[in-house]
Amino acid sequence: MTVNCKRIQINTNGQGETINVTSDIAREVGNSGVNSGTVTVFIPGSTAGVTTIEYEPGLVSDMEMMWDRLIPADLSYEHNKAWGDGNGHSHVRAALIGPSITIPFINKRLTLGTWQQIVITDFDVRPRSREIILQIMGE
Repeated sequence: MTVNCKRIQINTNGQGETINVTSDIAREVGNSGVNSGTVTVFIPGSTAGVTTIEYEPGLVSDMEMMWDRLIPADLSYEHNKAWGDGNGHSHVRAALIGPSITIPFINKRLTLGTWQQIVITDFDVRPRSREIILQIMGE
């Protein structure tokens, strides 16, 4: 079994911005020298998450509205009281979505559905430079 680790840098605007990173990950898998296996996509930090969605403007907007309804930014968060950074809601949202996913690939191609893309959502309250860590394993 071969294990390759890759890193991808992205800049975000924060505020719940969702970024499609599918092509970046597909490129790294294709260049990894691994034919079939799995890629784990991990974003370090506690205010961003990774998942899959159909990346189109309507659904991206629907997701933003869902986060605002489910975990509003203007509630009183104990984290904000302790640290004063105003991103308590960012931490809660990121914890719900999670920091990683694992995707199988066959013949160097991700096995995503037709309308399924890999996205990073940065919930922090300010722009960030984010690192995505990929662990590509297989044969």
